[in-house]
Amino acid sequence: MCYIARLYDFLSRLASNNNREWFKANRAEYDELRELWLADIDRLIGHMTAWYPEMHGLTAKQCAYRIYRDTRFSHDKTPFKLYFSASFSAKGKSTHDAGYYLQMGLGQFQGVVESGLYGGIWCPEAPVLKKLRKAIVDNIEEFEQIVNTPQVEKNFPGWCVTDRMLKTVPKGYDKNHPQANLLRMKEYGKFHQADEQFFLDPQWPEKASELFSYLKPLIDFINYSVNEDV
Repeated sequence: MCYIARLYDFLSRLASNNNREWFKANRAEYDELRELWLADIDRLIGHMTAWYPEMHGLTAKQCAYRIYRDTRFSHDKTPFKLYFSASFSAKGKSTHDAGYYLQMGLGQFQGVVESGLYGGIWCPEAPVLKKLRKAIVDNIEEFEQIVNTPQVEKNFPGWCVTDRMLKTVPKGYDKNHPQANLLRMKEYGKFHQADEQFFLDPQWPEKASELFSYLKPLIDFINYSVNEDV
């Protein structure tokens, strides 16, 4: 059986037994699946390095997140995530810059499957968000050209804004500003839904790398804008 099918089966059983006792009893299976998954993440990094050379030398373990949930500020006290995930940037997962994120597993948010490929910047601090908004407005033609390419529109439609939008434009901008919707956003991210069938393809790391590459101009724009003169 393909390890991806086993991984999804494991996560399904974990969803029904999300407690430390069950996980401890099935820890050997989890460790085996994670090692197989990390090997594929290393493959993905290798392909991404071809168009993102700043990632050269990174390893899967520098990019992958733990399965343990941080329950300190959550009403949901179940201890384990129902997915495997990793972030990719020049510093692996240790960065506040824009980058790439992969989530493989179960879970939905507002009826949308969360398993897939993401690219952008999430929860930026207020000064960073202010700087990015100004860069978008000042360079709107370049920005729109980047996000409206056929590859991006086809594979990463819309924005991952969910409910994270201001009710009106931020201070300093006219309420009827032509980029009002962009200015109201609190984060800028794109999402490509990828379910179990996507990852069952043995070539999924190559496919994910190609999809991520379509977002590189957006990631470069964001990082240049927020890091300029820093």
